[in-house]
Amino acid sequence: MNANNLTIFYEPKDRLRLTINDDRSYMTVKPVWSAPLSQPGKYLSFLNAKGDEIVMVANPKDLDNESLEAVQEELHRRYLTATVHKIIHAKVEFGATYWHVLSHRGERDFVTQSLQENAIWLSEHHLLLLDVEGNRFEIPDVRELDATSQEYIHSIL
Repeated sequence: MNANNLTIFYEPKDRLRLTINDDRSYMTVKPVWSAPLSQPGKYLSFLNAKGDEIVMVANPKDLDNESLEAVQEELHRRYLTATVHKIIHAKVEFGATYWHVLSHRGERDFVTQSLQENAIWLSEHHLLLLDVEGNRFEIPDVRELDATSQEYIHSIL
């Protein structure tokens, strides 16, 4: 769909809305990246309150400034990414991995399920962990972690 046909705004202040061609309006929408790892910054889908896709925009930068600003704010809330500097503790119990890490946002506790799907090697040494709430924990280079942190990574993954 042509991004010029879309208006995205907050109304009320905590609810993202979408209007298409001043014709149809959706009271609650959620922007999600369709291919966040293989095509970052492209192919943004808007879902209704039930999780069904309303429309997809190939290049979100084609949105008007106000709409783009609202979308970026919502995406920032949805896709929290923390850079991990140290793994303080990690353990696996019943298929879930419990992590206690030091990140650029301070100490964080999070849980990952199914590491086959939620531990993504972006390159040989670049690791992305997705927690059960959809938050992202990135380790840009596993080799730069301290020895204890690297041992956790190698023993769990």
